[in-house]
This record gives sequence, structure tokens and C-alpha cells, in this order.
Amino acid sequence: MDLNIKKDLASNWFKLLQDSICNDIKILENNKIDFESSIWKKNKKIDEGGGEFRILRNGKVFDKVGVNFSKVYGIFPKQFKKKILGANKDSRFWASGISVVMHMKNPLIPAMHFNTRYICTTKQWFGGGIDVTPSKKDKFEKKNFHQTLKLMCDRHNKNYYKKYKEWCDKYFYLPHRDEARGVGGIFFDYKQDNFEKDFNFVRDVGVTFQMLFNKIIRKKINKKWSVKDKETQYIKRGRYAEFNLLYDRGTKFGLQTGGNIEGILMSLPPLAKWK
Repeated sequence: MDLNIKKDLASNWFKLLQDSICNDIKILENNKIDFESSIWKKNKKIDEGGGEFRILRNGKVFDKVGVNFSKVYGIFPKQFKKKILGANKDSRFWASGISVVMHMKNPLIPAMHFNTRYICTTKQWFGGGIDVTPSKKDKFEKKNFHQTLKLMCDRHNKNYYKKYKEWCDKYFYLPHRDEARGVGGIFFDYKQDNFEKDFNFVRDVGVTFQMLFNKIIRKKINKKWSVKDKETQYIKRGRYAEFNLLYDRGTKFGLQTGGNIEGILMSLPPLAKWK
């Protein structure tokens, strides 16, 4: 399959998914609040692509939720290209993806994160994942969440879930705190075996995330919470901010390739606390 067709298929899917997820979010908010939308360009002087980030703030369900789409291209900086697969000898790149971060009003509902992307250098690959960060333990929710991810992974390869769960546990970890960011999920990268099969998996990851966040939110949307619950959530959000600023690869990639700063940092919570 021609590489340009692959790029179009991937980027068109990410854009469609952005629209679909935003529609779900507005329904959860009873269509009483809308997203702030910002279309941006990577480079104002020459065409290097861009994207659209959408942020909804101060809803009845969401304190803040960001849904970002990007399609960018250009040349990696010299100091960065050695870290990217296939870019050492040829520093040109193309990348498209969608990223979603949800910070909830109700502290009994976990923060949720999802992203998928397709990157092309002299190599081409998919990456992404889903994970949740509760501030209050819920063993039943955690079990159902992981069961759903396993069923999804098993539809494509019986080895995916164990591999990608372990990768997630290792990735979303704060070494300086010696603790996990949340209760895990799946994380994968450098997926380049077969475009058609890999793309099918990536689409299933996106659809599964939609199903999961709707199910989790609707189950707890009306549950009562206390001031203590909210304070615990603020502390957990502090950990979330630490990870995204210190370790997150997507944050580093975006900042070092001329991405939109507001879009990149939309993952940070609106309010957080430290002890």
C-alpha cells in the first residue's frame, strides 16, 4: 500500500475519532457546554501541518477535558533525531495522532487518558494506549477495566494484553515517588508488523476507549462525594502533573518538534495540590 494512502487513512481516522469523542462528551454534559476550539499551524512561514485542540472546562461532569488532533511534518532537530526510530540518517518526519485527557468533577471517577498515533520516518509505526488514574480505590472498576482491555487485545493477538499491560505499568511510573501513576492499562509503541492489522488494532483501541469512558462515567456520575474525596483528588492530580512534565514522551516529542504548547500541556489538571 502506498505510504501516502496509509498516512491519509490514519490521520482521517484520528480526526473522525476526535469528532466522535467530543460528541460523546457533549452528550454527557447534556449539550449545555461546548468546547473551546483552536486550530493551529506548526510553522507560520512554511507548510508543516498543524492540528486542532479542543478543551472543555468547568462542566458538571468534567473539570477539564482536552481532545487533541495533530498532523505535522518537518525535520527533527539534530539533538533529537538520534532518539527517534529511523531518523538518524534522514531527519524528515511525518506524524499524526489523537490525544485525550479527562479530569473529572466527581473525585470518585478516575482521570482518564488515551492516545494513538502514526509516525513516519524511514520507518513507519503506530503507538498509543489507554490508562486510568483513580484518586480513590475501586477494585471492581479496576477489574472490569482490565477485563475489557484484555478482551479487546485478545481479538487481535492473545499476547498483546500481557505485553502491553506490563509496558504500561513500567511506563506510567514515577521513579522519584516509587509509585505508579494509576492502575495501569495498556501502552504500545513501534508497532510496524503489518499496516492493515495494526491499523485495525489501533481503531479498536479508540472505540474501546469510547465505550470505557462512557461506562465508567455514567456509573458514577451521580455518586455523592466529600470534601476529603476532592482533596485526595487534588493530591493525585499533583502526581499526574509530575509525570507529564518529567517523563511523558508525548510531551517531550511535541515540545521538541514545534507542536502547539497549549495543546501539549492540555493534559495538566486545572487544579492540583501538593502536601
